[in-house]
This record gives sequence, C-alpha cells and structure tokens, in this order.
Amino acid sequence: MDIAKTVAIVTGGASGLGEATVRMLVGAGGRAVILDRPGSPGEGLASELGERCAFVAADVTDEAGVSAAVKTTKERFGGVHIAVNCAGVGVAARVLSKEGPMSLGLFNKVIQVNLIGTFNVLRLAAAEMVRNEPNAEGERGVVINTASAAAFDGQIGQAAYSASKAGVVGMTLPIARDLASLGVRVMTIAPGTFDTPMLALLPSEARQALAAGIPFPRRLGRPQEFAQLARQIVENPYLNGETIRLDGALRMPPK
Repeated sequence: MDIAKTVAIVTGGASGLGEATVRMLVGAGGRAVILDRPGSPGEGLASELGERCAFVAADVTDEAGVSAAVKTTKERFGGVHIAVNCAGVGVAARVLSKEGPMSLGLFNKVIQVNLIGTFNVLRLAAAEMVRNEPNAEGERGVVINTASAAAFDGQIGQAAYSASKAGVVGMTLPIARDLASLGVRVMTIAPGTFDTPMLALLPSEARQALAAGIPFPRRLGRPQEFAQLARQIVENPYLNGETIRLDGALRMPPK
C-alpha cells in the first residue's frame, strides 16, 4: 500500500514503538490517529504532528470506546486502511512466590490488554477496512500486531506476558486466512529488547546488561527500527500471515 494514500489507527501511539510508528506514517505522507489512554501524551504528539494526525482517548479492551475511535477516524480522515496494535502492559510475577499463588486478576489483566485488546481493535478496524475500494493488488487494509520475543522464550516471571503475546502470534495466521478473501493482510512483529519508556525506568547498569545479551547489534532496539519494519510490511503486499522477530538474534535466557 502507498502510505501517502492511507489512514492508520495506532494503539499505544503516544509513546515508544507506537509513537515511532505514528511519526513514520505521518512523515511518509499518511494520516494517523493515535489511540491511547486518557492522560497519555497523545494529544500533545498529535498537535506537534499537525493536521494529518489526531488523538482519540480509549481503552483497547473497551468495545464501545474502540468502536467510537474507528468511527471518529473515518469521519476525520475518510476511512481506515492500517491498524497497528502497540498498546500493551507487562508485569513480572512468578506463578508461586512467598506470598502464595500469582494473582488471577493480574494474569487476567495482562491477557485482557495484550491479547483481547489487540483482537478487539483488529476486528473493529477490519470491519471498516473492508469498505475500502481495493487497490491494484486487491488490498483493502493491513493489520500489524505487536507480540514479543517472550512469546517464544519467556523468562521466569513472564507466564502472563508470554501467554498473552503467544496468543497474538497464534492468531496471526488464522485471522490472515479469515480476512484474505476480503483483501486485508495481517502481520505480527515480535520485538526483542527495545529502548522504550518502560525500559527507561531501569537503572543504567540494568539497561547495559540487557544490551550486552543481544548478539548483534549489541544494543537495545530503537523504536524507529520497529517503525521501519512496519513501513515495509505496509508497502510489501506479499507479506501476510507471518510473525517477524525483530530482536538482533536474541534468545532470552531463563532469567
């Protein structure tokens, strides 16, 4: 797809991987709606990027909120062609600790946001995409989900997070097959350890240790590299139904 002719919804678009993706899309001539939580920096980012960007506050797990965001996107920019799911939460908790079994509520929250929230946005965005006129390749839309290297080699304390991201990986191909006849492609990116606001909370020594564990390049991933891959997915019509690891050959150890 030609990004300059598209309208995108980016969840978690106010910071980190989502912000980099929004900047890439607008920079390439497209239009983007940042879908993020109330109180996020989304409104300021949209103001900075100008008239081809807008902010809509919503919780990805809220059906009515996301439906309203999709409607607002169409009313503001005329349609929806791309959905990039970057919204997510991460927690560390062992199944059993000195305090007892892991909280079922905590496990449920991670699944709700990372897996169910992704599916919620995906299905509602796709329902709008199929209204588009197909381009020369027959495409009407592209969905890009965000999983994690933890989907494949989760560490101690990552049972909830790994399960949620493995679910995103697992539904990529079936959904791509579901939507194939409608001209909507579905892809997933599985990032490794990226330099995002979440990691910025760690001490410098901890960040350096994480970077040292990456084979090559021996550094944290840059959000712009995630956005670059997202652009390549949008622009390459033969990419469909696959999860791409973006991790510098990282295979995470148990801890």
